Amino acid sequence: MMLVIEYINVFSQGKWQNRLSRYQAGQYFFAALLGTVPGCLGSFAIVSMYTHRMISFGAVVSAMIATSGDESFAMLSLVPKDALLLIVLLFVLGVAGGALTDAFIGKRYRPLNTLCPGHEFHIAGKCECFPSFKTVLGQWKRCTPTRGMLSFFVTVLLSSHLFGIIGPASWDGVRIALFLITFLTFFIVVTVPDQLLKDYFWDRVVQKQSLKIFFWTFGALAALFFLSHNVFLEGILKENQWTAMITASVVGLIPESGPHYIFTTLYVKDLIPFSVLLANSIVQDGHGLLPMLSYSRKAFIGIKAINLAIGLLAGITVMWVGK
Repeated sequence: MMLVIEYINVFSQGKWQNRLSRYQAGQYFFAALLGTVPGCLGSFAIVSMYTHRMISFGAVVSAMIATSGDESFAMLSLVPKDALLLIVLLFVLGVAGGALTDAFIGKRYRPLNTLCPGHEFHIAGKCECFPSFKTVLGQWKRCTPTRGMLSFFVTVLLSSHLFGIIGPASWDGVRIALFLITFLTFFIVVTVPDQLLKDYFWDRVVQKQSLKIFFWTFGALAALFFLSHNVFLEGILKENQWTAMITASVVGLIPESGPHYIFTTLYVKDLIPFSVLLANSIVQDGHGLLPMLSYSRKAFIGIKAINLAIGLLAGITVMWVGK
């Protein structure tokens, strides 16, 4: 996703980035809309935009409030009417929450220096992002080790998605999204100029960012795997709705999708009210915020704290009116 965002930015010569940055209010709607897309790809895209100063801190908050991660797929299939109502509420709260965040504390969480100081482009003149077949063939005749290595890796990944070796076994929304993103990555790796591929995608995105994101994600998921097999949330919730509200909100701080399925399941079985599901959905963001750990732990903690406050406030308000 990071590579795709950079490709679009280079292809547009920064016009897409500048246009998005110019319209502050539009950022909240755009980010919240991406957040409502089931799964975590929209959230990943928003984090990547933030790291490159395309959007504000409040826009990231908008996306993380609006997203429910992979739980969206389960809710849409099990309780579609309630899921659609939840998505609309999350979108509205996301837009409002992002705008309020920037109004009060947004300046404290400005993005760090972008991966490319000064936002300069790494190819002199206009990037030939859609080269002719002859140009692509010429690049492959003098194939660099970087292009060969990346092409091999992406081809293996693409084939694994295509034949169901990794990811979901059936062609659901997650598998289709992963396949399309990987296919677009394959196109980029195969066709972009050598200078862009090595100096930017390889040196800056793969080597400097991907490894950090990988190790942070791996460590977080390993810890969550251990906790999920040793902590039983069902025993904590019991029959107390207020206990369920607080537990759902605190569990929402976990940057991973698995633990939150319990609240979807409990809601489907009518064991918790809609307000508890709403609070958990606001605070949690699936895997979407994990890449932020490798970029700014301060921003990660700030977003989680804001979402927790909004989640508790919204959940308690809805519970108070009897939902």
